[in-house]
Amino acid sequence: MYNNKPGFLSDILATVQNNALKDTVGDTPKSGRLILKGGCLIDPANQVEEVKDIVIQNGVIAETGVDIPAEKGDRIINCEGLLVCPGLIDMHLHLGDLFEVTTNPIFCAAEDGVTLGLSPGAGNTFMAPSLLGAEVDHGVPINLGVYLGAANVLGTCLDVEELISMFRGTLPAEVMAEKMSRNKITLTTAALTVGIKDHMGHFIMSDENIDKIYEITSKAELIYMSHTQDPEHAERIVGLSKGRPIHLAHATAAGCGSHMDPEEGMERVLNLINGENVTGEFVTTMLREGKGSREGLQMTAGSQRLALDALASGRVKILISDGQNQATMKGFGDTRDNIPAIIELAQEGVLTLSQAVATMTCNPAELIAKRTGNSWWKEKTGHLAPGALANVTVIDKADKLATYTIVNGEIVSFENRAVRRNVGSGGWVSKFGMVRRTGVGEMPMFSYKK
Repeated sequence: MYNNKPGFLSDILATVQNNALKDTVGDTPKSGRLILKGGCLIDPANQVEEVKDIVIQNGVIAETGVDIPAEKGDRIINCEGLLVCPGLIDMHLHLGDLFEVTTNPIFCAAEDGVTLGLSPGAGNTFMAPSLLGAEVDHGVPINLGVYLGAANVLGTCLDVEELISMFRGTLPAEVMAEKMSRNKITLTTAALTVGIKDHMGHFIMSDENIDKIYEITSKAELIYMSHTQDPEHAERIVGLSKGRPIHLAHATAAGCGSHMDPEEGMERVLNLINGENVTGEFVTTMLREGKGSREGLQMTAGSQRLALDALASGRVKILISDGQNQATMKGFGDTRDNIPAIIELAQEGVLTLSQAVATMTCNPAELIAKRTGNSWWKEKTGHLAPGALANVTVIDKADKLATYTIVNGEIVSFENRAVRRNVGSGGWVSKFGMVRRTGVGEMPMFSYKK
């Protein structure tokens, strides 16, 4: 009656044959590969912008090339007409801060194409790596890491040299137990961080304490991030740097007029950034037509132009979301604006498409590698050459959304919706690189014997 080419997909789907269950999925020999075919590969770190295939195997990029032949059992994603980019790195993204009980910012970030997020809770104590690390153990769809709060780092009996030793993993346990904490979990995991954040909205620190944070971060090779909304505070922080590294967070906030004239504030902060010891970042939401979020801060046309000029000239090379707006502890932007901002910066001629993609891929990877003294960040993240972690963001330029988000080789979001079966794909990142599990979340299930 109907001529619709009937047939079965019994070679790839579970089915019933001859009155018995046929587990085709488990029986099919598989190469274990995932192939992204026919997309426009944008890999700024390797100066690639052309149609290519990518082969993913065992959680890493195995091969890139033109018309790579598929093998039996390969999973194939048709990326024709899509941009295939390194997974977005959002190095300033509030995830799981404070009391996150009604929202899902980590899953929202994955849906928006973020594959690696660093959460800068200014109130974070030495317990933060174990607390958020346990969430990674329970299952999250992206790679996570944290910054500790500057004031909290100085809140124990440890002196500066002991803190430097602690972050290097060389401070004896008995010293930590006497001067830092009685909590063995905290003692064991405290050094699993990527940096320290100063926040004048939480704590106004003395010059002496700011100098201590500089000593700790520069000698222990951690990122020192400072809240940059009040230009006078930013000037004070940079003035105390003495050539030591400092990263000015969400510098576009200075152009929103909360502390002084927006254009003056933006100019004063931009004048501090030299690309060497003083670097900065801009919020994606603030670079779009709306100039910011109505529940956050908004720039003026003049201050936004100054920011766009700073991007075009290369003075500022990193974009972040500072999100999630949906979260309890929100920043000034939202991960939903990351991809649209990247596309629009290219469309408006502020940056080339490759340069725009670099702001949330190889540029933050390069900065983190430089600040932490760990080449792992450049070798394994921010690019799509063979050997890199298989973190990939596939973008549809038409709707400015992440069609696929792939984390450590697993698809965690499809068409801007989370893929629940892969919620445990993420890992824990620190200045030392990545572990897939911290072990904290699994401790209640087991007892351990030496």
